[in-house]
Amino acid sequence: MLTVYIYQKCGTCSDAVKWLDEHGISHRTKPIRETPPTAAELKTALKLLGGDMRRLFNTSGMDYRALGMKDKLPAMSEAQCIELLAQNGNLVKRPFVIGDGVALAGFKPEIWGKALL
Repeated sequence: MLTVYIYQKCGTCSDAVKWLDEHGISHRTKPIRETPPTAAELKTALKLLGGDMRRLFNTSGMDYRALGMKDKLPAMSEAQCIELLAQNGNLVKRPFVIGDGVALAGFKPEIWGKALL
């Protein structure tokens, strides 16, 4: 079963959950701010997403900008990034989906269709 990390007030997250429901894809949701993805989930997603750490970050988010992540991220190790994301769900690109052999960050129906249908 897929785990979908969402923020309740996020329209894109709502669209993604609706899309999953419309396609009959079993999933459970978790609030990304209160229960961020675990370090293990983030490491798995990083591998499945081709190793591009930036894809896991919510680069348009206020926390990302406030922490100056644009400048800090290139100098950070993978372990530092994973630890930071696991501690601050606001930094994780949402919706964040993890399941058996699949990881998605952000919602694009065409990409989700290829990965999940």
